[in-house]
Amino acid sequence: MTECSIRFFGLGLGPGDPDYMTVRARKVLESADRLVHFCKRGRRGNARVIADAVVGQNPDREIALVYPVTTEIPADHRDYAAALNPFYEGAAARILAEVEAGRTVAVLCEGDPFFYGSFMHLWWRLKDRIPIEVVPAVTAMSGAWTRAGAPITWGDDVLTVVPGTLPEAELTRRLSGTDAAVVMKLGRNLPKVRAALASAGLLERAIYVERATMAEERIVPLPELPEDFDAPYFSLIIVPGQGRRV
Repeated sequence: MTECSIRFFGLGLGPGDPDYMTVRARKVLESADRLVHFCKRGRRGNARVIADAVVGQNPDREIALVYPVTTEIPADHRDYAAALNPFYEGAAARILAEVEAGRTVAVLCEGDPFFYGSFMHLWWRLKDRIPIEVVPAVTAMSGAWTRAGAPITWGDDVLTVVPGTLPEAELTRRLSGTDAAVVMKLGRNLPKVRAALASAGLLERAIYVERATMAEERIVPLPELPEDFDAPYFSLIIVPGQGRRV
């Protein structure tokens, strides 16, 4: 498969700072006929905001995929899948039509496309129908521990990545059996995650990171964060390991 035969890209743009964008991502971003980005109604997607540093707004290039639902319904509720399944089906059909018309389409992804990314739902629907190139990127968690100055794993440390959406008991179980951890999908799950970290004996080592590498970046030891703090979606918690050092 030649590079010129690929017209559909999952484009990882990194954690937020456009300087962390790869050369490959920038090349595709500048040349694609259509720039697709996920967003909430009435807002621009975070990935599209990252791309502003490289490409300006051009209505002829833009395809905004507006989520029918985000956090209003729990992800494990049947209404959540009932709303999102047709959304992704329609988005995939729209992208397929663009590609079949001879246009190059890039789906913009914050972080890495294959790490908790909405792009994966499109990839799954289209991977057997058209050639796809996924452009990897610096993840949000990598940006977070680097900006926090907190090496995440030493020696033989085991790193566990968990979504904060898990039940508290399951979070506690998984966190209790690891040396280092990253908790994603924080948001309204922060109180539950804090309790699980405390139960696992990791609270004192936990670091809260919000919008890592972005202009609004915030890095705070979790114990210093107010109990009633309202965490945004683009936040996570890192727990550095304490393994072998020489």
